[in-house]
Amino acid sequence: MIVLGLTGSIGMGKSTAANMFRALGVPVHDADATVHDLLADNRQVRAAIDARFPGVVMERAVDRQALGAAVFGNPEARRDLESILHPRVRRASEIFLRRHRVLGTALVVLDIPLLYETGGEARVDGVVVVSAPAAMQRRRVMARPGMDEDRFSGILASQMPDHEKRRRADFVVETGLGKAYTFAKLKRIVLAIRAVQSGSRGTHRSTDPIRSEPHHA
Repeated sequence: MIVLGLTGSIGMGKSTAANMFRALGVPVHDADATVHDLLADNRQVRAAIDARFPGVVMERAVDRQALGAAVFGNPEARRDLESILHPRVRRASEIFLRRHRVLGTALVVLDIPLLYETGGEARVDGVVVVSAPAAMQRRRVMARPGMDEDRFSGILASQMPDHEKRRRADFVVETGLGKAYTFAKLKRIVLAIRAVQSGSRGTHRSTDPIRSEPHHA
């Protein structure tokens, strides 16, 4: 089984790309969706957050806006929150991977917003980075409810710069040229990986089937 990591800075089109992978028949594990489920349904998580961030848990529910305000601009608070969430998100992704190995799935995607920032590239066979021009990124993000310049700047400061992600990526997919263009690029990646898998079948290659081949899209 080949495991692709999908990542990109805020506003670069990662969620759209994840849905396109699903449309191409590739199972996707969404780290953000797992966090949402943990905040909504996991009593241990809510208790740990309530103990560390008093006042953000209301009537057995985490006020995500209040939690965001509690960690915004506070690296120590952010690290504390990550120490609560990240191990559980990783366990959920490992369960996802085990299930698909048992099923014999050939290709899966781990959708991880902070993949490079958390060393997640060591867990995958290749990384897809979605990217768009900075002006387009800004327009997309500033159109989101509750977003302002300070919040946008703070989020960017917490993420690896786009140019560095592009440099490290195995595949770079531009999302600023329309959804049809993005979908075509992702389809090419899926087909290229499946071709590598077919060519490797029955051999004894010890090298990585993604990173040993030039597959930049």
